[in-house]
Amino acid sequence: MTPAKGSIGALPTDPVTVTVVMGDLDSVSVTDPGGTKVPGSIDGARWRSTEGARLKPSTTYTVRVRATGTDGTPAAFTGSFTTRTPKVTATYSLPYGDSTVGTGMPATVQFDSPVETPAMRREIEKRVRITTTPRTEGSWGWLDDRQLMWRPKTYWQPGTKVTVRTPFTGFQTGKDKWVANDDGGTMTIGRSMTSLVDMNKHVMTVKRDGAVVRRIPVSTGRPGPETETRSGVKVVMSKEPTVTMDSATVGIEKGEPGYYKLDTRWNMRVTWTGEYLHSAPWSVGSQGSSNVSHGCVNMAPENAKWMFDNSMIGDVVDFTGSSRVFQPTEGIGVWQYSWAEWQKRSALR
Repeated sequence: MTPAKGSIGALPTDPVTVTVVMGDLDSVSVTDPGGTKVPGSIDGARWRSTEGARLKPSTTYTVRVRATGTDGTPAAFTGSFTTRTPKVTATYSLPYGDSTVGTGMPATVQFDSPVETPAMRREIEKRVRITTTPRTEGSWGWLDDRQLMWRPKTYWQPGTKVTVRTPFTGFQTGKDKWVANDDGGTMTIGRSMTSLVDMNKHVMTVKRDGAVVRRIPVSTGRPGPETETRSGVKVVMSKEPTVTMDSATVGIEKGEPGYYKLDTRWNMRVTWTGEYLHSAPWSVGSQGSSNVSHGCVNMAPENAKWMFDNSMIGDVVDFTGSSRVFQPTEGIGVWQYSWAEWQKRSALR
């Protein structure tokens, strides 16, 4: 057998073979401690694992064989081998899986560390599977070397079911770094709600299923390289009833010009860089007429509460009127690309 009986350090990509010298194989099973079998098939005197089958790292596999000799004598054999323990076990998650989300939320595979080379990203992308009901045109693409996302050509149709399967066990994502688990999840697309923030007119227009349901006076980021709100198509990433906003988290320390530390309510995050839609009773006098915030969308408390109650993670918020452009990796930035541009983000193109 290969890997040899008792051997240690087999790579997850190594094929497993069992050969009878004189006779025929009757059955072969190669299993991990949980009983999961390595797929394979017998061809006369030889069994070989299915091409492309991957082994788990840091795992002992048991090989059980039954055979018949050329003289008709039955024989049995049991052996084991252990796969390599990598320096790093690569981990990942499926954010927003098993939940109901808005029409702008892509299906996402989030690695906790980079998938380091184009070849490795190609192999991962070849393996991932997505099913949409109803069938939807879309494409996988890499937002960066840790985030693999599938977005439709246009925003999702409400009610769509999206199932992702990630059979990544045994795939390499870096030097001596291997994935050790499979995963999967299903998300459901909820009703359509999109909001347009016009930073020049200081108003946010909220549409549900294409019809305007509310116009909200707002104040966005005041002019300046660090405070101007970014323009572009963003997606609500989280809803947080209360947030303490501390400028020290973006490099403005206490005692420095521009420092702030505020407790805010009814927060909807739209960027990793600290942009939220939230209640701001202190700026009500400027809402609808001027931009005075540190980059967030300020609303009156009653409007912010309404927005919070009616919003869903995955809702689209489109910002116009700023020269400071939202960069895709500053949030869920898949809609910052045209459809043709997004398709080119696939590692398979």
